[in-house]
Amino acid sequence: MESKPQPLEAQVFTTLIPARLDRLPWSAFHWLLVLGLGITWVLDGLEVTLMGAISAVVQRPEVLNLSAAQIGSIGSAYLAGAVLGALLFGHLTDRFGRRRFFFISLSLYLLGVGLTAFSWNLYSFAIFRFLTGAGIGGEYSAINSAIDELIPARLRGRVDLIVNGSYWLGAAVGAVSTVVLLNPHLLAVDVGWRIGFGAGAIIGLGILYLRRFIPESPRWLITHGQREAAEKTMEQIEAAVARESGEALAPVANEQALSIAPRSHFGLVAVLQPLLTRYRSRAALGLALMVAQAFVYNAMLFTYALVLTRYYGVAADRSGIYLLPFALANFLGPVVLGHWFDSLGRRAMIASTFAASAILLLLTGALFQRAALNTTGQAALWTVMFFFASPAGSSAYLTVSELFPLEMRALAIAIFYALGTAIGGIAAPWFFGRLIDSGSRQQLFVGYLVAASLMAMAALAELTLGVAAERTSLEQIAAPLSAVSDR
Repeated sequence: MESKPQPLEAQVFTTLIPARLDRLPWSAFHWLLVLGLGITWVLDGLEVTLMGAISAVVQRPEVLNLSAAQIGSIGSAYLAGAVLGALLFGHLTDRFGRRRFFFISLSLYLLGVGLTAFSWNLYSFAIFRFLTGAGIGGEYSAINSAIDELIPARLRGRVDLIVNGSYWLGAAVGAVSTVVLLNPHLLAVDVGWRIGFGAGAIIGLGILYLRRFIPESPRWLITHGQREAAEKTMEQIEAAVARESGEALAPVANEQALSIAPRSHFGLVAVLQPLLTRYRSRAALGLALMVAQAFVYNAMLFTYALVLTRYYGVAADRSGIYLLPFALANFLGPVVLGHWFDSLGRRAMIASTFAASAILLLLTGALFQRAALNTTGQAALWTVMFFFASPAGSSAYLTVSELFPLEMRALAIAIFYALGTAIGGIAAPWFFGRLIDSGSRQQLFVGYLVAASLMAMAALAELTLGVAAERTSLEQIAAPLSAVSDR
């Protein structure tokens, strides 16, 4: 009589795949990951920068005749879409895999960007930005999960920070492009900004092709019962890396094996319960970091052009160029400081970058309130402040992506991104828009004071709750839900 097959959960096996991934030397395969996944942030930086730069243009009666508060509400619609997209795609990414949602979330994002070029009033603009946000929310979950699971542990911190910081390369390109796109002598005032969004959507189509060469995470495959697929994928990665390096890969000790009792899927209760019990201090840390960085970045990014035009008299078609040093500093921050997150450690670097950002933001706000800055001084202080704020903000995503078990990683990223954005981000553009509409430097200083306080509290949270995750395997930081102890 033929025996019945064992339930998937009973098929316990050991695997060396996590250790095999962590011991790989840096290679062209890892560059493919960085380019194929990180380039989305470049594109997002370009179009979000364009969105910030056109805020003064779309207020004109012959364009869309929007108020500062309405522009802020469009920014909030984008963020609301990002929150919902992150939650939906985060759950689906954990259940069905990282790779397929590389394509789904990116396609939705590009659709939203393309449609934004055809906006005709406040409501159409807000809807199209909502779709764009939903796509980018899904990207956060899938991309950060894959990077953490495929990049060797010794390099995970700096690579994660640099990939997230690559957003600002796009922002720099976007800032330069506004000199042409928003120049009324070159393009009609209601045409240039539309070309910018349309071009971004077309360029983004090339990313879809590039991602065809990025494999599914072998770590995800083994925890979801796809052992053969995981081994085949791992062997292909190792063969490619060995071929590129020209050297045999170092063997992995059997002591590094992980015992797995795979499951085809994990219910929401099984995923969410650990956040409120075993990992509640890590959850509190992740929330504090995400709220602070979301408030600061969304408040500043969506309204910087309004500050320049309202308080410094900068022409609308010139405001984008002031973002160039600001954007370059945001990219250079993770590049210059990133390796310290893997050497000095997470707690020291995360706390110090948040604290430095808070101090510089408070200084900038105080000088602004006293009208002690010109456009150069304002741009210089913003530049220095965001040199530290950028690695701090990126470290929030690094924290929530590496401190929780694999089976809930994408959803954890989504939850903290959603909560951080909902609490600290959605209201920020509207709040700062209202402060700017008042025309009062004192009222806007209150906004800067709130932002600085949130950054300072995040630094304190890291000092008290931070985890030493540097150069450590993901499975040692947080064992998979499907892992079993030695018997």
